[in-house]
Amino acid sequence: MINLSKKGKLLIAQGGGPTAVINQSLIGAVLEARKFPQVTKIYGALHGVTGILNEDFIDLTQETTQNLESVASTPSSGLFSTRDKPDGQYCIDMFNIMKAHDIRYFFYIGGNDSADTVRIVNEKAAEENYELRSIHIPKTIDNDLRVNDHCPGYGSAARFVTQAFMGINLDLNSLPGVYIGIVMGRHSGFLTAAASMAKKYPDDGPHLIYLPERPFTIDKFLSDVKETYEKYGKCIIAVSEGICDEGGETITAKLCECVERDSHGNVQLSGSGSLGDMLSKEIKEKLGIKRVRSDTFGYLQRSFMGCVSDTDQREAREVGEKAAQFALWQNVDGSVTIHRTGTYSVDYRLSKLGDVAKYTKSMPDNFINDTCNGVTSDFREYCLPLIGSNMPEAFRLRAPKVEKILYK
Repeated sequence: MINLSKKGKLLIAQGGGPTAVINQSLIGAVLEARKFPQVTKIYGALHGVTGILNEDFIDLTQETTQNLESVASTPSSGLFSTRDKPDGQYCIDMFNIMKAHDIRYFFYIGGNDSADTVRIVNEKAAEENYELRSIHIPKTIDNDLRVNDHCPGYGSAARFVTQAFMGINLDLNSLPGVYIGIVMGRHSGFLTAAASMAKKYPDDGPHLIYLPERPFTIDKFLSDVKETYEKYGKCIIAVSEGICDEGGETITAKLCECVERDSHGNVQLSGSGSLGDMLSKEIKEKLGIKRVRSDTFGYLQRSFMGCVSDTDQREAREVGEKAAQFALWQNVDGSVTIHRTGTYSVDYRLSKLGDVAKYTKSMPDNFINDTCNGVTSDFREYCLPLIGSNMPEAFRLRAPKVEKILYK
């Protein structure tokens, strides 16, 4: 039964790094919420919690359905985003602004920090006996939200990484050497592991995969590269930006000469290229291999227009719709979570905000191989439906060789 007692406005915002499908969640929530008579207006906060604090809102009630649908299929954050991590006072200030605007429904699309923001705001509303339904809508390419089987945004980013390494396979088949791809993932290796989906032929890469869930040592890395290069005459490597030593210190901070830090004091892992450069230098100097190249997969993997998983799009849309249904039909607060059922289908549930907030999920042990330099078939089975259908395939010439005459 519809709860008609909480008549008021709905406020929605997007936080953290953008994804290829985050707008599907936004538009799913907006269009579903429009069906409920107790929602008087739907506001969008520009630049996430920063926009809430600045009362920087747009009235999505006045958007056409046609344009909303066009935005839904456009990557990146339609409402723009923020890296602000609100503390308690920040959330109290946001709550006071919501009260002033008669906001009765608050949806925040984001990762674990966003879930924690929703939790704090929700607790403050309860303390003041203010009727506010607060829903966290999941999003992250890192795939590291607890409770969720997987997260909207991951499938499309994983598809990009897979196709990028397909291309690297083709490149190094033509001109062999060593290639290192540095992939996003500070604490979880799910996105880097997706590179394994590029393998088709026995000698395809990535031959080696290094994840933050396992300690990384330069000596073992060089030994692995040497063995692989001698076996195949080439070596393709996928490396998580967050790889750490046994003490938990990132290799970037430990070995790179120039370390940048972000606004929160964390070592800047994405975009600098320093980790790839350092690993390339080690291979050249210690193993004597001349043709070594590295790339850092920065913003490209997050919002690439031509590489979106149909599974990811569909599920991102549905978590937005479910947020509206949970808040408006069932009159509850929480975080929408995705749960895998059957061979491949999903169910959406509402989980406690505290179970999802702040903490990150790591790759389970059964997804990582025993030598800590690759993934298992369990991971590949897990990832396959998430990267979507109609994946491109690479083929090789298989015509027989012509018998030599002069150089037998």
